Amino acid sequence: MWIGRKIADSTRAREDSTAADLGITTIGGSEAAVETRGEDRGLPVYGPGGYCWQPRAGDKVLVIKGGVTGAEQCVAAAEQGEAPEDMEPGDVCIRSGDASLYLHSDGRIDLNGALYINGTIYKPCECETTVPVG
Repeated sequence: MWIGRKIADSTRAREDSTAADLGITTIGGSEAAVETRGEDRGLPVYGPGGYCWQPRAGDKVLVIKGGVTGAEQCVAAAEQGEAPEDMEPGDVCIRSGDASLYLHSDGRIDLNGALYINGTIYKPCECETTVPVG
């Protein structure tokens, strides 16, 4: 009985010591709550430099576990979703809801959504002059 308990405890410790886990965000924001094997709250969110992202409730996210017991955790990434049909290697597409910014490696930029510049909505010129392209 004692040996069986030791083996079960050892197996459980190995299973619980994963370095990363996939979870579902239950509370979004900069300090997210994520359900993996139980709900962990107040997890900091990390992303690539210069990129600010706050997961929404229901997002599938990658939880990185650190420290000796894996108790130090953070949210590092979200499930990517479907890539645009015409996406090529080197392209970057950033999406949030209905808005997207698509940077093509050939220099083209596609923007979907309302464009604001310094807090003012951008409205294209309705004049008759043309601006040379390229």
